[in-house]
Amino acid sequence: MTKSASPKAENKHYHHGDLQSSLLATATAMVSEEGVEALSLRKLAERIGVSRTAAYHHYKDKNDLLSAIAAQGFIAWQKQAEKIFNDNTITEQEKYHTFVHFYVRFASQNAAIYKLMFGSTLWKQYKTERNNEKKINVSGTSTSSQALIDVAYPSFQYQVEMTQAWQQKGILPKSQNSLRLAQVTWATLHGIAQLVIDGIYGDASQIDEMCQCAVDLFISNNR
Repeated sequence: MTKSASPKAENKHYHHGDLQSSLLATATAMVSEEGVEALSLRKLAERIGVSRTAAYHHYKDKNDLLSAIAAQGFIAWQKQAEKIFNDNTITEQEKYHTFVHFYVRFASQNAAIYKLMFGSTLWKQYKTERNNEKKINVSGTSTSSQALIDVAYPSFQYQVEMTQAWQQKGILPKSQNSLRLAQVTWATLHGIAQLVIDGIYGDASQIDEMCQCAVDLFISNNR
């Protein structure tokens, strides 16, 4: 094995934007491999081969970095959802079927990132910030929390829009409020995904059958 380059030598290979991208990609890999607890800016800097100061220049603390990882997860989720929804080579019913299966597999194959996207690690911090703001009458959340909200909320809004479109096309029941139907759909898929991730009442071998059951239930209500 060749001797690794010193931090100073490594640092020369990074431009400002390149280092931020490398930090985010490496941190995402670390969370996926070892979990949130194993990540720190110190360990991240050591793994890449840069100084802690360089890492802190891009992310002020661990919460800021985790928020960026979660935001990236929401962006990836929405891009794939858009790809499915805009696929004109399949029917609307096939799109819905594909979307349901995609959601659960995305969660199960990216379990650590998915739990970060929807778990209490970040959202509890956001709620605390909001409560503190109300107490002292200050508006605006922290930069990291706001950056996450700016992608997380539109991701759910996109599902509401997909739900409305599928209602109009006769795939989902028109009698239901679109927002409530989107919430119930998301909650159902989230529940299935969590069962698979936790491995208590479901596992990866049952994903297809559980997803098909969900599709059949939601679509059958419109027949």
